[in-house]
Amino acid sequence: MMKIAFGCDPNASELKKTLMEEARRLGHDVVDFPSQDPIYANVAIEVAKAVVAGEAERGVLLCGTGIGVSIAANKVPGAYCACVADIYQAQRAVLSNNANLISMGAQVLGPETAKDLLRAYLENDFDPTSRSAPKVARIKELEFQH
Repeated sequence: MMKIAFGCDPNASELKKTLMEEARRLGHDVVDFPSQDPIYANVAIEVAKAVVAGEAERGVLLCGTGIGVSIAANKVPGAYCACVADIYQAQRAVLSNNANLISMGAQVLGPETAKDLLRAYLENDFDPTSRSAPKVARIKELEFQH
């Protein structure tokens, strides 16, 4: 099983608790990055840095829409955060893009849907020999050119 880091802004505290419980139920270790900071970028950056540093294998970020935390996390070199809203996106975040973080919106998704998305994300692994591998490699190449 994996170690999963969770972070959110104050708008998403309840959903974060629900998803951390679900991750534990699935057998994963959970690292909570508690925050009452309305500046969602701060917790998103903390979680992204922890994932990139190997303190957790994956991360889950939550805010009102999931968009802001995703943008902030993606500013951390080595962080690849996908904002997901359906099962296919949650699966492909890993399978096609090797996302090490996902984000969701607490004001967009209900708790049962969010749990479904979490499971879809955690149940999949990137295949470095897949046809997506050169695409992911190109993204990483661009990241380190700038």
